[in-house]
Amino acid sequence: MARSALLLINRKSRNGAADVDAGLACLRQAGIEVIDADLEKPDQIPEAIRRHADHVDCVIVGGGDGSLNAAAPALVETGVPLGILPLGTANDLARTLAIPTDIEAAAQVIVSGIRHHIDVGSVNGRYFFNVANIGLGVQVTHQLSPDLKQRWGVVCYARSLASAFKSFNPFHAEIVCDGRRHRVRSIQIAVGNGRYYGGGMTVDEEASIDDHRFFLYSIEPLDFWNMLRLAPAVRSGTFQEHHPVHLEQGRTIEIVTRKPMVVTADGEIVTRTPARFTMHGGAVQVFVPPGYLHQYEETRNVAPKRTAARTE
Repeated sequence: MARSALLLINRKSRNGAADVDAGLACLRQAGIEVIDADLEKPDQIPEAIRRHADHVDCVIVGGGDGSLNAAAPALVETGVPLGILPLGTANDLARTLAIPTDIEAAAQVIVSGIRHHIDVGSVNGRYFFNVANIGLGVQVTHQLSPDLKQRWGVVCYARSLASAFKSFNPFHAEIVCDGRRHRVRSIQIAVGNGRYYGGGMTVDEEASIDDHRFFLYSIEPLDFWNMLRLAPAVRSGTFQEHHPVHLEQGRTIEIVTRKPMVVTADGEIVTRTPARFTMHGGAVQVFVPPGYLHQYEETRNVAPKRTAARTE
């Protein structure tokens, strides 16, 4: 069990001002010395981790997926285990790892000391935990202001998606996945390292954050009503043979568009196309609840349903 922890809380996250005293009390009662870095901005997170890496047993990030994304480079570099206190709007990494949103219960996960190696993806050298987007998902990110997140919570993702769909234009892209080359006309390309994104949407029903592979989907241009019909499958990641969707899975992915397009990852704008995705298997240790390990073992014993690319 960790005996000392560096605490990094994003006070500007949706629940950053929430009372975390019960969670901190849980850590201290277990004998964990908590060092509060008291940061003002998420971009200070990497340097704080590097500065304390040799003096603490773990890093605890209190915030949303943006704060965890900011921590990723230093976590990969230092190898310091990660504890998560979900204080954001979507909390998709916590959701992927079955970490409870109750802060005291999340602290207890850290106290229990069960560590698990998870994968980290990178796009053009920028690390991410959950999902990267090109197309419609980027437009959604542009519309998600901090005020909107504070007011509407996770519902704001659906509102922004409906608004973005009205003004977005299709694009052409070439996708190369583990050497397989495909050309697509698309309104949305998502590349998932983890399972959840956008407040609980599933990139693929088979996806997990420890399977050492990306899952990609590309949606063909659709009118509004056909997009509504496809929405349940997009939400659950349960794409069927008749759906106008191109699917891929693999360890390396390259995406080239006719004109440079913005790429977001974990809700942050990180780069532009051409985009090269690289898998970093097991690159970060994180504290997880026992239930997640049971789920992980069950998943490993189930053969994947799709093992090759599919174009509809």
